[in-house]
Amino acid sequence: MNRQRVAEVLNEIALYLALKGESPFKIRAYENGARIIQTLDEELETLIQEKRLGTVEGIGKALEQKITELVLTGDLEYLKELKAEFPPGLFELFKVPGLGAKRIRILYDTLGIASLGELEYACDENRLAALPGFGRKTQENIKKGISLIRATAGRYLLHEAGSMAFSLLKSLKACPQIQSLSIAGSLRRSMEIIKDIDIVASSKEAEKVMDFFVSLPEAVEITGHGPTKSGIRLKSGIAVDLRAVSPEQFPYALHHFTGSREHNTKMRHIARSMGLKMNEYGLFRDIDGISIPCSSEWELFSALGMSYIAPELREDMGEVEAALEGRLPRLVESSDLQGIFHLHTNYSDGHNTIRELAEEIRRQGYKYMGVSDHSQSAYYAGGLKEEDIIRQHEEIDALNALYDDFHIFKGIESDILSDGSLDYSDEFLESVDFVIISVHSRFSMDRESMTQRILNAMDNPHATILGHVTGRLLLSRDGYEVDMVRVLEKAAERGTVLEINANPHRLDLDWRWVKKAKEMGIRLIICPDAHSIYDISNTAFGLAMARKGWCEKEDILNCLDISAMKGFLSGRRR
Repeated sequence: MNRQRVAEVLNEIALYLALKGESPFKIRAYENGARIIQTLDEELETLIQEKRLGTVEGIGKALEQKITELVLTGDLEYLKELKAEFPPGLFELFKVPGLGAKRIRILYDTLGIASLGELEYACDENRLAALPGFGRKTQENIKKGISLIRATAGRYLLHEAGSMAFSLLKSLKACPQIQSLSIAGSLRRSMEIIKDIDIVASSKEAEKVMDFFVSLPEAVEITGHGPTKSGIRLKSGIAVDLRAVSPEQFPYALHHFTGSREHNTKMRHIARSMGLKMNEYGLFRDIDGISIPCSSEWELFSALGMSYIAPELREDMGEVEAALEGRLPRLVESSDLQGIFHLHTNYSDGHNTIRELAEEIRRQGYKYMGVSDHSQSAYYAGGLKEEDIIRQHEEIDALNALYDDFHIFKGIESDILSDGSLDYSDEFLESVDFVIISVHSRFSMDRESMTQRILNAMDNPHATILGHVTGRLLLSRDGYEVDMVRVLEKAAERGTVLEINANPHRLDLDWRWVKKAKEMGIRLIICPDAHSIYDISNTAFGLAMARKGWCEKEDILNCLDISAMKGFLSGRRR
């Protein structure tokens, strides 16, 4: 059993324990265990075989025993016992925004609700309004949440689909008949929402590859089994299609099945204008049908007189024309990023100390980081009072004195209040290096009011970065109503940096607006919005969105080196 599945089981146990009303410490132990398993430096199977799993910090004896049983047997008796205590449909209620274990238990104990359908019926019958801790407003929000679940069924976030796909690739690499293997489709293009997983393989024995694929333990259903194409469904519900082609056809098939459909249409049009025919099997001359051999996608684009187009750009948004004219951007890469901003510590709602974050970020090769805990209006997240910030700054000063190759910038994520003001005085904000301004409340304001609220905040001379610009939560909550054109115009006017929030549940700013912002000369910054050292890895998803938005190194603020970043922030303060 792979580590992703082990982590899913541990999180599932934590939810069942919460339903039972168990100790928060016990629940947190399983949640932490799931995070630890996902970020292990060594193979989980190796740790178990060498009986070293218990030496990993955060893995106690009870967790070690359960993880070992899970990996060695593929099952866990303890989870079976927990599941037996509740109806099977009760667990799906956790998908409804605003429903946690406490409320679900109330629904189950008082109304006998044990499925999504029963909950929807109870809302229609107005039965939730009188329950303690609910009310009419909560009932309406739950109804909206159920509607959203119905609408988003069969869609998956980028990081979820990516994790499942890479796990499958690892399994497929054990097939000796496969010569080349790649993810294709919307996942390869780094779309924020994924409907299914496409994989392309090359082999001289395609039928054996298909037999191997449909026999994988990850498959809970076989949706198709042919000589060159087969499909399976995973436990999560996501569909996976595998296509096998000859080694000579692989570059063409990979390009074709990567898409997008619109990009492929444009490419075929270009080929036709050159007297060529292009499809998933090859590139052929119209006049005599002779194939033009290409050993890679790079050669395929070159044969059509183009620069190579990165998969992220293949959305028919001008990339084909730019490739023909030699003006494609040199897309930003992970090695270009010099530092990490938007980090929450244990001063507010983060899990780690400033030093723990600094040591990990430094270990990963970055040169600086920017701490930005929640501000005092965010009481629900342990927002910092002014005296807390002063104490935090003293700790940062002490840590900066220890490093000669790393720097910690002092920041705050200040709430944008309903009138557009910030929740600290201008005088106090002069003490920080940067201010991220973000909307965390009153999302239902009308379009004009919300737009003016944000514009007013951007006019504050201390505002450095506009955080998670639209407030969206993918597959959970639409962004608030806001006039993005006016926000971008204000950013261009004021020099406000726009955040590409890399939390895979947000990916906000949307990559389509990222491209527009770049065209307007607006600076952007890729931020993981990290609440633990594990969240630092979110940065990769923000990088993908920046690349989809045509961003180059020069467009991204945290590609500056330490000296340039210090100069930029001090210039903003002046």
